[in-house]
Amino acid sequence: MASFPAPALALVESMTAAAAADPARAVAFQGAPGANSHRAAIEAVPDGLPLPCFSFEDALDAVREGHAASAIIPIENSQHGRVADIHFLLPESGLSIVGEHFLDIHHCLMGLGHGPFTAAYSHPQALGQSRHYLRERAITPLSHADTAGAAAFVAELGDPAVAALAPRIAAELYGLDVVEENVEDAHDNTTRFVRLARQPLDPATITGEAITTFIFEVRNIPAALYKALGGFATNSINMTKLESYQQGASFAATTFYSDVVGKPGDRPLDLALEELAFFANNLRILGTYPLERERG
Repeated sequence: MASFPAPALALVESMTAAAAADPARAVAFQGAPGANSHRAAIEAVPDGLPLPCFSFEDALDAVREGHAASAIIPIENSQHGRVADIHFLLPESGLSIVGEHFLDIHHCLMGLGHGPFTAAYSHPQALGQSRHYLRERAITPLSHADTAGAAAFVAELGDPAVAALAPRIAAELYGLDVVEENVEDAHDNTTRFVRLARQPLDPATITGEAITTFIFEVRNIPAALYKALGGFATNSINMTKLESYQQGASFAATTFYSDVVGKPGDRPLDLALEELAFFANNLRILGTYPLERERG
């Protein structure tokens, strides 16, 4: 908790105490109170107890160590793409994805007074989502661990020339003035979150459509990916996401992260995964969970 700015500490301590008293209801999130991840935790688990954590690793550790029943983590943004490092953290966590949640993202420019501002602190994702707005106003973007933490830091800093980009609730929590709302460059700005728990959902208990998330590795040879994915086409499986990334310093093999519509136990998906396993290495399912209608 010492890593949070001073204005956030009392709130963090209060929320942490509440979660410690009932860890079965606790939902860990990265950021200070008032961050978008805090909003996502409240929306995704309305009867939960949000537990603020300084880093993604801390949020995942809270679940692994039994301090929280689940964690909610941003994985991608419609405007700015993948959240940095998350594809490495999820497989390494040992946790399973048990749900997804889509959150409309709107940033406010806030500060001590109404400017003019020479710089603005926020999470790198928020800065990237508002880069045109900041550039047009000659406001220098400065990185912070999270959006609400940036607001708390600006309140602690006490410099009227320095602003923060954060949700409106952060201004209310930390005593800042909202100068302008909806400063994101695209007003359909949406972030997809995934919820993780120690135990996976049983696919057989999921009614309606489901998403299955998995990772796999292919060798660096001609047509390797084409052969690995052929079974999804022949079995009419809708692949909604396919993203590549490198593991370590080696470029000899590429790891892929994928979402498909379906669940193990459905014969078409079972056949597709069987064929994938024949051509790919290290196939690992990260979770099967209900498809959210907001996805469309």
